[in-house]
Amino acid sequence: MSNSQINTAILKIVAYFDIFNHPLKKEEIKGLLGVRANDRNLSENFETLLNQQLLFIEREFISLQMSVEKLVNKRTEKEQRARLYLKKLPFYTKLISSFPFVRGVAISGSLSKGVMHKKGDIDYFIVTAKNRLWICRTLLILFKKTFLLNSRKYFCLNYFVDEDNLEIKDKNIFTAIEVTHLIPVFNSSIFETFRIKNNWTEKYFPQFSNPINKKFYKARLESKKPIERLLSPNFGEKLDLFFMRLTVKRWAKKFGNFDAEKFELTMRSNRGISKHHPSDFQSKVLTAYEERLEKLNLTDEGPFFA
Repeated sequence: MSNSQINTAILKIVAYFDIFNHPLKKEEIKGLLGVRANDRNLSENFETLLNQQLLFIEREFISLQMSVEKLVNKRTEKEQRARLYLKKLPFYTKLISSFPFVRGVAISGSLSKGVMHKKGDIDYFIVTAKNRLWICRTLLILFKKTFLLNSRKYFCLNYFVDEDNLEIKDKNIFTAIEVTHLIPVFNSSIFETFRIKNNWTEKYFPQFSNPINKKFYKARLESKKPIERLLSPNFGEKLDLFFMRLTVKRWAKKFGNFDAEKFELTMRSNRGISKHHPSDFQSKVLTAYEERLEKLNLTDEGPFFA
């Protein structure tokens, strides 16, 4: 790749995280550039962009914003808060993994990037057994509403897929970031398959590996057959369909102002997928990203290295 192409890739990476007022370390940018930047001295690229005042630096952190020092201080606060949340993670991971038909659990959202906002919560990405997603989801949601008084702080359950639906349908910079930053905390082997199913992210971040310390509590996959066997194949199928239809009907009524396209994007619901993102955060982020690229006279032509 030419220096110009590397510069463009750097700007696109920094521009994305600027949406969240999240300055990046040089090493973090290098990690996101991945194998395409191997054996290259990126110092000149950074120096060029800094001299052109397209980027600004404070200590080891880089941002699009001139007030990068304030952003660094805020990031430090968020990192400290994240460490407090991580102390709660082992308990809730063990709890979630103990539910019937849970086959894998990973952390997504802010915590997977090592930060946490004041009113943030722990987002879980959950993989379930085939055709048992809606039973699993219903049991977990009922537990949250009953025993956690519907608190999302340490128990935000907004994305479920089953073992046969590991490939993420939406393929863009937002989902690429979320997929590559997932931190498996239960049955990491299923997330190895998940990575393979989502190898399209390599076009964005070649061989990226989340640098966050992954030595959190990792529950072992244990046999749940005694509990799961209570739901015979026929009854289990009917019950799963019942919970799916009941939930989708309730969502359709609650979000009746959504058109079909928005409902599919934010509330995708079928036998193998349950997505509950009514705020449509993905679209907001992608719009903000396009705005930043326009200011930089760049275009969002998809993967950085297409």
